[in-house]
Amino acid sequence: MSTTFTLPISGMTCASCVGRVEKSLAKVPGVESVAVNLATEAATVTGGDGVTGNLLAQAVDAAGYAVPHEDMLLDIHGMTCASCVGRVEKALKAVPGVVGAEVNLATERATVHAYKGAVSQALLVAAVTRAGYRAAPPTQAPADADPAASAAARAWRERLPVIASALLSLPLVVPMAGEMAGQHWMLPAWMQWLLATPVQFWFGARFYRAGWGALKAGTGNMDLLVALGTSAAYGLSIYLWLTDQSGMPHLYFESAAVVITLVLLGKFLEARAKRQTTEAIRALQALKVPTARVRRANGQNDIALDAVVLGDIVVVKPGERIAVDGIIIEGATHADESMITGESWPAAKKVADRVTGGTLNGEGLIAVRTTAIGAETALSRIIRLVESAQAKKAPIQRIVDRVSAVFVPVVVVAAAVTLLGWGLYGGNWTTAWLNAVAVLVIACPCALGLATPTAIMAGTGVAARHGILIRDAEALEVAHAVRVVAFDKTGTLTIGHPVLTAIEGNHRSTGEVLRLAAALQAGSEHPLARAVAEAAARDNIEVPAMHEFAALPGRGVTAMVEGRRLKLGAARLLREEGLAPGALAGRAAQLEAQGNTVSWLSEPGRVLGLLAFGDTIKPAAADAIRRLTEQGIDTVLLTGDNAGAAQAVADRLGIRSVRSDVLPADKAEVITALKAQGRVAMVGDGINDAPALAAADVGIAMATGTDAAMHAAGITLMRGDPLLVADAIAISRRTYSKIRQNLFWAFIYNALGIPLAAFGMLNPMLAGAAMAFSSVSVVSNALLLKRWRPALHKTYET
Repeated sequence: MSTTFTLPISGMTCASCVGRVEKSLAKVPGVESVAVNLATEAATVTGGDGVTGNLLAQAVDAAGYAVPHEDMLLDIHGMTCASCVGRVEKALKAVPGVVGAEVNLATERATVHAYKGAVSQALLVAAVTRAGYRAAPPTQAPADADPAASAAARAWRERLPVIASALLSLPLVVPMAGEMAGQHWMLPAWMQWLLATPVQFWFGARFYRAGWGALKAGTGNMDLLVALGTSAAYGLSIYLWLTDQSGMPHLYFESAAVVITLVLLGKFLEARAKRQTTEAIRALQALKVPTARVRRANGQNDIALDAVVLGDIVVVKPGERIAVDGIIIEGATHADESMITGESWPAAKKVADRVTGGTLNGEGLIAVRTTAIGAETALSRIIRLVESAQAKKAPIQRIVDRVSAVFVPVVVVAAAVTLLGWGLYGGNWTTAWLNAVAVLVIACPCALGLATPTAIMAGTGVAARHGILIRDAEALEVAHAVRVVAFDKTGTLTIGHPVLTAIEGNHRSTGEVLRLAAALQAGSEHPLARAVAEAAARDNIEVPAMHEFAALPGRGVTAMVEGRRLKLGAARLLREEGLAPGALAGRAAQLEAQGNTVSWLSEPGRVLGLLAFGDTIKPAAADAIRRLTEQGIDTVLLTGDNAGAAQAVADRLGIRSVRSDVLPADKAEVITALKAQGRVAMVGDGINDAPALAAADVGIAMATGTDAAMHAAGITLMRGDPLLVADAIAISRRTYSKIRQNLFWAFIYNALGIPLAAFGMLNPMLAGAAMAFSSVSVVSNALLLKRWRPALHKTYET
């Protein structure tokens, strides 16, 4: 059967481009016809069964062009277990133009990767419907909706069937307890039937609907197992009631009713627990401010946040949330950025400082010029990162997918064998039916499907609340096995800008040297000049006026200060003046060996002193290296600095391995070589670190650095605090441990439960209770991750 693909193509500019693309596509085995349109920038390809969208995209790439992609989201309804996830993914991937699909049972959402413009949501919805499930575009709550009220209403709607089903089932269970105490409270058969029927066909209707949908799609799911099992118990009771002549037949209406009630209870508890795993997203979304106070020519106006444009001046009063990302142009304050960075202490903000939308303004009135709006704000990007991490699967989940794909057919066969075994060899078909029912009920693979996604959601959520953004589940899973962490130096372990590290006077005080140097540098925007000004301000030094300032290109600066011609600059400037460093030469050599830049202060005929500038190590860096060492992780310093400067930093921090004089282009090669020691994480913040971040098993970027670094990394640290590296690995290890625990318990429940039920050691009610408990225990275990906290430490604000 032939299939027609419509692929968007970017990069074509002329008729010869069209010819190259057509020729390349025609070479794909099985392609029957190709038509490429330059005006619409699309190719229409018809091919046989062996032709796939990925093959066609590869052919376009080989021709030197590209097929752009887009991600589409769908809410999926009706999934109950891991096998449901596999069927929905298979149905979505079968749609022409779809590159891949990821379905998350915990969030009940599908992320579909498709060729841009080649697939409509209607096609995806139809594919899900054919698979026996329901799909719809993601629902967006109204702007004025109360999340708490809507959540309470939804919880009540989910709770009501459980309560009603339990009330109807209770009179069926109480007589059984009476029998154990020697009391005969058994209800008449007609009354048992009257109580059990609404539970079976009204409250249990969801299982029949979902099971029938699975059958129509030629598959099976958990609902089918429940529907088959309870129907068998209900049908057996009807048969015994109608055929028994004793007047007191032993019926099993209570088994069917109680199983359905327990499964409904389990689904309710499971849904409530799953909602808790999405708290991180809801908390971040709650930070968005619906309106902004914008200063316009006609005064200040409160307008919808969507109406704010780049460059608008937004006024924020004390105690209000900052509405937009921007730069302060008036006022000073402190901002509580804890929900963005995880830093508990408010950050001081003044004119020219950046602020982030969603953070809380402190005591000051400020005016902010908008620099980012909509999807480009920091908060929106963070939400997308967390959503993406929670939607994607960890590699370990692929094992679960393969198992669940064949799980339901195997269980049905096991139930059939149980029925025939007990019936043919034991001779008691009633017992045979009950044991087969127990097999069907205990085998529901809910826990298996929830084991991995709930742990990932809880782990990424709690990490986000503490300033650690994990972009995908694979980074989370891989990070737990990291054995080597390579650090960039500048901006990662050091502050990233020069500060004054030492002052030495030649027969005069260091304060006098700093006072004269600050006068020379007054008004200059050079980084070294700012470092001198900051040091003078910190020491409350009164800086004298300077005159006749002049720059000396490549050497330094000169000016008149207090009637003296002063110069400040490199050693070359001293040589030009015929001056010798004298007693300060040894100290200068020592400072330079430590990676400092030395400037000399002089006047005609003599050297007044020296000033050393360096990139100061962050206060938390040494603790970060120590904690990684305690975790059994080797650390490597990877820098373009000279060997002396790099070794000096490494010695101060306790890093044993140093790779110095490494060009940016060679960093990725060093990372590849380090992989021989085990899994490698690279920590960096600059554009030049991006290739190394991508080459590492796990890239960890500082959000205080460049966007290029963050895009290349799997984990982003929202503060420039190297201690967060150890925290990121710690939460990764904790999450992976929870995944393994969950999978162990999920497999154990099924591995032990099915044989016990088959050998008659579990009745249907106990099987139903065990199945429900397995799902709830797996989700509850994952939720324990919410109690994780980073190790106590003092962070460093950049």
